[in-house]
Amino acid sequence: MKNAYRGDKMKENKLYTLVTSDTATIYWYKPVELTDELSYTVYLDGKECGKTDRTHFTIKKLKSNHKYRVKVEYTIKKKSARAVKIDKVSFVTSKEKKIIDITKEPYKAVGDGKTMNTKAFQMAIDEAGPKDRIYIPGGIYLTGALHLHGNIDIYIEKGAVLRGTENPRDYLPKIPSRFEGIEMMCYSSLINMGTMDHSSDINCENVIIHGKGTIESGGRKLAERIIEEEKKHIDTGSLNLSEYEKEETLPGRARPRLINISNSKNVRISGLNLKYGASWNVHMIYSQDVVTDHCSFYSEDVWNGDGWDPDSSHDCTIFACEFNTGDDAIAIKSGKNPEGNVINIPTKNINIFDCISKFGHGIVIGSEISGGIDNVNIWDCDMTDSSNGFEIKATKKRGGHVRNINIRDSKFSRILMHSVNYNDDGEAANDKPEFTDCRFSNVMISGRYLDEDKKKKSCNAIEIIGFDEPELISNIYFDRVGIYNRSNIVVQNCSNVNMNRISTYL
Repeated sequence: MKNAYRGDKMKENKLYTLVTSDTATIYWYKPVELTDELSYTVYLDGKECGKTDRTHFTIKKLKSNHKYRVKVEYTIKKKSARAVKIDKVSFVTSKEKKIIDITKEPYKAVGDGKTMNTKAFQMAIDEAGPKDRIYIPGGIYLTGALHLHGNIDIYIEKGAVLRGTENPRDYLPKIPSRFEGIEMMCYSSLINMGTMDHSSDINCENVIIHGKGTIESGGRKLAERIIEEEKKHIDTGSLNLSEYEKEETLPGRARPRLINISNSKNVRISGLNLKYGASWNVHMIYSQDVVTDHCSFYSEDVWNGDGWDPDSSHDCTIFACEFNTGDDAIAIKSGKNPEGNVINIPTKNINIFDCISKFGHGIVIGSEISGGIDNVNIWDCDMTDSSNGFEIKATKKRGGHVRNINIRDSKFSRILMHSVNYNDDGEAANDKPEFTDCRFSNVMISGRYLDEDKKKKSCNAIEIIGFDEPELISNIYFDRVGIYNRSNIVVQNCSNVNMNRISTYL
């Protein structure tokens, strides 16, 4: 997999490419200055190959190891303006790879949903080189934790399910990880890449996991079993459990993710159903250039069942994804006080577009923000079927900052910026948290949220409720906002909140 997106924040008037041997997915930053609906035309080697109203387009049936030129132009719908070029770029598809069929000799994995295939899969992974592709055909393949190296390509066919067990022992040994902002030893995730170390550089890169199949783990049952196992090793007599919002909070922090990405670079997860991690599903820690596209996330009945969590990571992009989650669809994090303030690695340059929520909490920044969150761009998303829509949150003692958040051309159930009182057991930071320079443009707010029983309930459209000092939430801008269902706007303890062209509807 080749990715033209490297090292700097996503820019206007530039095309980015994700290339395999026979496909190229092109994506681009939506032009800022335009407010009307746009239509894009994509040209391949000078010939029109398709149109779209999204800021991405996939070209299929390409030749391997072949150079192509692609150009994208936009026009404004319902207007006769001439087409305007966004950018043009050349790319070369990768060479054909040797196919390693996981069901063939010497691996002989069995997709009957009963046979344990951990050894077979791990052997294939260990032996695969940069010129190979591990191929998983249709079937249900039961497995425990798998550990990837760099320069690996895994393709999961339609009808294939890589299924993690419900047995905690199948996710041993524990590995260095970070959960809710705390570095600790956690159970290995179903799929693991890189070794987490905040003081080290990248140690795994060039990973692609793609196809049309499914990766799923043990979900709620696995989570419950791990929590019970961890309780056996916690000295409750030496702890003040009243600091934790749930009895399961402390032992639950050791749960694995579905996919763990640590100290990794140039990772793509594409086209897959991602289901039932025991906690978060895709978690990237101290990583960069992670792209997730055209995936569906499912974790409705899982506590902390987040979909996609960039954590002290940068230049990460998600698009064309659908969420049915037991917690946040997307949660952007950077560590928890006091450890996160000391490590001080921000999350920055995060791009989220063309994503939709069917159930869950929506797009969230926090509550772990101790390392700082910078430059988050969101467009063409629909989070109306969520409980929180878009939310920025932190505890009063968290420290850190959230700044330069740009959201446009999107729909939400509501918009929240506020303090919370959970996940608050760490020692207070020296400085208080700050939210600043957040811009909302051309957004629709329904004023009705989707509760845990999937019933719509009325709510305030916008709540900006600051900390004790008003300047900690400042420079918030709303322009061209449509508010429905006669819902209210609540603004307290903040400064320089600007609202322009606000329209209300029944």
